[in-house]
Amino acid sequence: MIEQMSSLHNVTVERTPTGVLPVIKPLLGWRVLVPRGGKWGDGIAALLRTLGAAPVIALFNDTATTENPDQLAAEFEALQSGAYGWLVVTSATTVDVLVGHGVRVPPTTRIAAVGETTEHALQLAGYSVDFVPSDQSARGLVREWPGTAAHGAVLIPQSEIAEPTLVSGLGERGIEARFVSAYRTVGVTAPASIVTDIGEGIIGALIVSSGSVARQIAEQFAPLPTGTVIVCIGPRTAFDARAAGLTVHRIAEERSTQSLVRALAEYAMNPHDSGPPVIP
Repeated sequence: MIEQMSSLHNVTVERTPTGVLPVIKPLLGWRVLVPRGGKWGDGIAALLRTLGAAPVIALFNDTATTENPDQLAAEFEALQSGAYGWLVVTSATTVDVLVGHGVRVPPTTRIAAVGETTEHALQLAGYSVDFVPSDQSARGLVREWPGTAAHGAVLIPQSEIAEPTLVSGLGERGIEARFVSAYRTVGVTAPASIVTDIGEGIIGALIVSSGSVARQIAEQFAPLPTGTVIVCIGPRTAFDARAAGLTVHRIAEERSTQSLVRALAEYAMNPHDSGPPVIP
């Protein structure tokens, strides 16, 4: 049995009855809002529990079919016929759309994925991934892009509200890139119990995984209690959160669940450290 022994600088220390191998649980007693379900939400919730937190999973965004299904079908047909040299996938939701349409990517077309979650989703769906930028963001992909105009045009199916970063960034490098709306992102109203718990400070930390999540939090819960901690996944999301009027306390340096949880734990251990700067 593990027994709680002491707290030091807001870090709860647990140890075995023999006093060996102390376990640090900096989030013990924290209730943390996780804004997505599925494998991503379950994964981050499991990580939070290992550090003592009580995660609360709530869906803030849902997806709906694109308003231009004929255009999407036409682009997928062109993709399968070999018209594109590259396919760029930026989310697991896009992978679901590809699978739902039965898209078969020809061997002459290479696939780039933004983020490890997207890469894993593609691999699980049976798609081979040729390139993943080390900087897991749209800007990182543009900076590290391995192709040239000679490799053919690039198809980028995304949410209809996606920033034009990829199309404009690749275009500036002389590469033809085409966006197509693969799905719509729609807001979801949080349950009344969560609204109450956030308003009363019972849920003390919110994880922000995208700009659209930040906007939903601002619309549904602002003004937040002064003690509510907000952790964002990457500088772009932090920029969007601040633009929505939210105070950002920590930024995950990598677009991964581990980095998000680490950022929150680091805040719990040292709330006075401002963390890395925000670079939009």
